Amino acid sequence: EPTVRTELMEQIPPIAIFLQESRPNFPTAFFEYLMPIVVRYLTDVNNQVRKAGQEALLILLEQDLVAQSDIENKVCPILLDLSAPDSDDEYKVEAVNIICKMASMLSRTTVEHLLLPRFCELCSDGKLFQVRKICAANFGDICNAVGQEATERLLIPKFFELCSDSVWGMRKACAECFMAVSYTTSPEVRRSKLSPLFISLISDTCRWVRQAAFQSLGPFISTFANPSSAGLYIREDGTLSIRPSPQDVNSNSCQPSNSITLMSSSAGAA
Repeated sequence: EPTVRTELMEQIPPIAIFLQESRPNFPTAFFEYLMPIVVRYLTDVNNQVRKAGQEALLILLEQDLVAQSDIENKVCPILLDLSAPDSDDEYKVEAVNIICKMASMLSRTTVEHLLLPRFCELCSDGKLFQVRKICAANFGDICNAVGQEATERLLIPKFFELCSDSVWGMRKACAECFMAVSYTTSPEVRRSKLSPLFISLISDTCRWVRQAAFQSLGPFISTFANPSSAGLYIREDGTLSIRPSPQDVNSNSCQPSNSITLMSSSAGAA
């Protein structure tokens, strides 16, 4: 029964945490028995079971309970198969979604070598606009996961494609994550490539794209500032904030912090 398998998946994370805390008594139980079930259910025929398996996997990754070898040898190959060009549409959409969500939880090497090539392919998926939209909505997170060199070499060309996509929702998603992408690049790329690209979004024919671009204008401009002098920084949750100066902190420690959120660096798909 699919409901039984779904319920089982929901119990996997707490069981895994218990086994981790009791590891001397159960040193290999999770890797031998539970992890194979999670991996298998990622390809289950039932949608709800697959969704439960995906959620369980993300929780396990957040808790750092999955071994690096299992990620590289068991999880990533399954996701690459599900997101292949000839894969079923529903499976492909789910796979690209989980690839984007797990990128921030994996090592930079794993993301760059195993997942980034497929992500770049999916950005140009001409069959499913849903796939491209997920890629656009999560583009800033992927840039942050792989760093400046891979962003400029592989991702910026794909970002240009998405910013000129025929579907306006794609262009809007790009405008919403523009600051996060810009923050990952060098000042020269920011000035020579991203600035003209941003002008094209702020002049877009669709008013929803223009509105999103105008909302991102201030945060995008802030990426040109020197962080050491301007006090601007990106929080772990992807928001742009202002760090109070030492003088402000020392002068009046009773006052609330001056660190404020200006704007989220990325937003969900429209």
